[in-house]
Amino acid sequence: MKAADLGRLQKLRMRKPKVNPMVFALCLGCFIMVIFYFNSSLKPEAVGERNSSHKSRRSPLQTMFNGDQRKPGTTLYAVVVKTCRNGTSCMNLALNLTDGCVLSCQTAALMSPTTLKQVESALQAIHQGRRELLEEACRSYSRKRRVLIPEDLKHIIVDDKHGLLYCYVPKVACTNWKRVLMVLTGVAGAHKDPLAIPANEAHVPGNLRTLSEYSTSEINQRLRSYLKFIFVREPFERLVSAYRNKFTRSYNTAFHKRYGTKIVQRHRPHPQPEALEKGNDVSFEEFVYYLVDPATQREEPFNEHWERVHSLCHPCLIHYDVVGKYETLEQDSRYVLQLAGVDEQVSFPASSKSTRTTGDMAAQFFQNISPFYQKKLYNLYRMDFLLFNYSVPAYLKFR
Repeated sequence: MKAADLGRLQKLRMRKPKVNPMVFALCLGCFIMVIFYFNSSLKPEAVGERNSSHKSRRSPLQTMFNGDQRKPGTTLYAVVVKTCRNGTSCMNLALNLTDGCVLSCQTAALMSPTTLKQVESALQAIHQGRRELLEEACRSYSRKRRVLIPEDLKHIIVDDKHGLLYCYVPKVACTNWKRVLMVLTGVAGAHKDPLAIPANEAHVPGNLRTLSEYSTSEINQRLRSYLKFIFVREPFERLVSAYRNKFTRSYNTAFHKRYGTKIVQRHRPHPQPEALEKGNDVSFEEFVYYLVDPATQREEPFNEHWERVHSLCHPCLIHYDVVGKYETLEQDSRYVLQLAGVDEQVSFPASSKSTRTTGDMAAQFFQNISPFYQKKLYNLYRMDFLLFNYSVPAYLKFR
């Protein structure tokens, strides 16, 4: 090989390969996009962009998320919220502070700004704890996840104006919540007081839109960005309340005809002709037999008044932001209205204590139910007990 050729070969070996600038720029751009994607996915989902009319205020979901920003594992205080026995609107506040436990009961109007802030933070902690308990129970007890279908969303009422999704559960103050939403959505017309709306009008189909009426993309958008809330109740208190309302009230002839006659026919030995015709004297024991009878659900789904909450609202498929409880109804309702920014526009109606079904009343109804049927009934409603952190009632005899 000639000396000139050898020189050129050596120069080729020593020359560094050039990187195409276009290829380098493309790789760098892809890398930046990947970093941006993972960085943004770790942040809470931005909400409040539903339409231009909402851009000037935070959405209820933003309000709640911003209020929940506290370091994990740092419980500064615990709070027990209830209505005082003298009927005044007050809170029973127990703060676990460094100097011990301070217990006070005072009207909300007289609370100092600092105390109000403490109550607000404590309520946020309570609701965060409820969400975490529900998620843990879903992981432990629920079956394999499935895709939601429109039929699952018929109990979820939509308030597009304020960005709210409410899953109503009969016998858990749903009439009053429907009244409140009728006022907020403008369906109530001139009515600004929820109690001015007749109870039967609150349940008229079509007054309030449900999530099942929207397209798939509209459903997904609302599930992502709206505040989702639900109110639950001790399962057997709710069940006894449903029985008392639907089977012991003379005006509920439709329920007597629809369900009472069937219950009498199937679960009463030697029924009288009048009972078979009217179905207006169903006992609680017969009602329990009807519920635990496998043939009941084979024929048709439970009526919504005694259907399980997890079957109505699907809390393991829909991640509710607020899980309100009937036991703390007024405080939890006020919390939701505050998140929505409408607490000065509308108030949740005060509940009537005189006719309310209590735990002691439920215990009396279960006295004549044998341990065998108590166990069967508990198994039927077991998921509601587990998901919403209700203990097994002490009056049950099967344990």
